[in-house]
Amino acid sequence: MTKNCEIKKFEYKKPLELFESSEMVKLCAPMVRYTKLQFRELIRKYDCDLAYTPMIMSDSFVRSQKARDNEFTTNETDRPLIVQFAAKNPNELATSAQFVRNCADGVELNCGCPQKWAIQEGVGAGLIDKNDMVCEMVKETRKRLNYDKDFTVAVKIRLHENLSKTIDLCRQLESAGCSYLTVHARTKYERHEPIHLDQLVLVAENAKQMPVVANGDLFSLEECEHMSKQANVRGVMCARGLLENPALFAGHASTPLECVKDWVDISMRYGTPFQYFHQVLAQMLQNNLIKSERRFFNSLISTSSVLDFLNENIFLKET
Repeated sequence: MTKNCEIKKFEYKKPLELFESSEMVKLCAPMVRYTKLQFRELIRKYDCDLAYTPMIMSDSFVRSQKARDNEFTTNETDRPLIVQFAAKNPNELATSAQFVRNCADGVELNCGCPQKWAIQEGVGAGLIDKNDMVCEMVKETRKRLNYDKDFTVAVKIRLHENLSKTIDLCRQLESAGCSYLTVHARTKYERHEPIHLDQLVLVAENAKQMPVVANGDLFSLEECEHMSKQANVRGVMCARGLLENPALFAGHASTPLECVKDWVDISMRYGTPFQYFHQVLAQMLQNNLIKSERRFFNSLISTSSVLDFLNENIFLKET
């Protein structure tokens, strides 16, 4: 976490202001290892409206300054920003929100992570059937922050196998004061199966006051716009699509050269660790390289070798 979280005043819209507009809100999903400060700066250059941190474990975040410094890095222009937490009781989420309230625009409770470890720990999708607990977490967080309307408390879920349970949770979250709800339109048992668009439509119809965001299987701006209209949702959230093409929300069909250059510039300016710099580029370039080039690129072990590769194989091709 930055040592000084005082935010300078500059032009940006807070999350609820975005949802109140007539435009589709474009969100970058929280992604472990990827949606760090540098990547958030990159996607904002290409029309991303609202960016997320990777999911952070609330228990360690609350207990340890070291964990806070390691897990959450920001700066004065990293806005609007939502910090996503995996928490399993009201105190954990509320206290985590207090730590970041001056450095971010809101928090989101993850009730959708389907990984076995998360469910066993009672976080992520392990909360999906605990309506009372989830709602109490939202209520306590809003209370602890003095019901600050500018600071959002959102929730992300997956679908129940019995849709009526999802609709019940949606209505209860709305009553609890949830700012907006993101729905990954798969159950916790599904990974790459097609999303359940018909069920997403019904969830959105039952949210009378609370904006709903759609997540799942969005890999182009056209798909995002189609989803927004079909499901009648206020926002769309992309994950893998933005890793492959950080300029997706700006309408680019694949990662443009300028975006690659921007990532290099941002990474060099921040002194980005090689592994992170390389991982993001590997995602961005996977559709721009043939198999042998991808294999060679993935074997590179230094920033200088990556820069040489880009100059010889990417930048030179475009001149």
